Amino acid sequence: MSFRPCIDLHEGRVKQIVGSTLDTGELRTNFVSEHTPSFFAELYKRDELPGGHVIMLGPGCEEAAKSALAAWPGNLQIGGGITPANAKFWLEAGAEKLIVTSWCFPDGKFSPQRLKELLRETGRERLVLDLSCRRKGNDYFVAADRWRTYTDLKVNRETLELLAESASEFLIHAVDVEGKQAGIDTELLLLLCGDSPIDCVYAGGIRSLEDVKLIDRTSGGRVHYTIGSALDIFGGPLAYADVVAYNALSTGA
Repeated sequence: MSFRPCIDLHEGRVKQIVGSTLDTGELRTNFVSEHTPSFFAELYKRDELPGGHVIMLGPGCEEAAKSALAAWPGNLQIGGGITPANAKFWLEAGAEKLIVTSWCFPDGKFSPQRLKELLRETGRERLVLDLSCRRKGNDYFVAADRWRTYTDLKVNRETLELLAESASEFLIHAVDVEGKQAGIDTELLLLLCGDSPIDCVYAGGIRSLEDVKLIDRTSGGRVHYTIGSALDIFGGPLAYADVVAYNALSTGA
C-alpha cells in the first residue's frame, strides 16, 4: 500500500474542490494554494512519492500541468480530457501514465471501441482507468463528465476483471464522500480489495491517519490511497509529514 499524492488544477491553479460540484453553479472550493504546480511536484519528488496524480479540472490548466510533469518527469500521472488525439503529447510531456474516464463513456455509455483506440496510443502499462463512482440503490456506477453523469457501467467483480485486461491500474474516487472529510466509504473499499485483479487507488473522505490505517487493515495493504483536502498542505487538519512517515513505514522505503 502506498500514498499517491495529488495536484488538482482548476483555472490553472492548484485547488481542492468538491468534485461533484463542478459545473453545477454551486462550486465548492475547499482550498486555493499560493504555490505553483511545480512546487508540489518537487515536494513529492523530495519525499519519494511516485505515482501521484495531476488532474486538470476544466480548461486553462494545460500549462500548469506541463510545469508539474516537467518538475518530475516519468513519475506523475495525468488526467482530465485525455483522448487518443492528445495521449502521445502528454506522454512525451513527461507523464508516467494517463488517467482516463469520460472519453470511454460517450453519452454515458461504455464504449469498448474507444478504449481500444486509447490502448493503441498508450499500451496497457501506461493507462489508468478512472472508475470513480456514485451509489445508485445498492450498487455503484461509474460517474463521468466530472462526476455529473451516471454511466451504464456498474462497478463489480465482472467489470473489474474485464477492464483489468486493458489497464495497469484503477483510480476510484468514492464520489459521494469525496472532498467532504466525512470518512471513507468502507463498502466500496471492500469491493475493491476483494474483487480487483490489478492495483487500485482509493480516494474520498479520508480525514485522519486512522482512516489511512483502516484502509491498510481492511485491504490487507492491497489498496493504495490518495488524500486531498484533509492534508495541511491543502488547508486541512492532517499533517502531510505524518502521512509521508506512515507511507515510508508501509512501503519499507
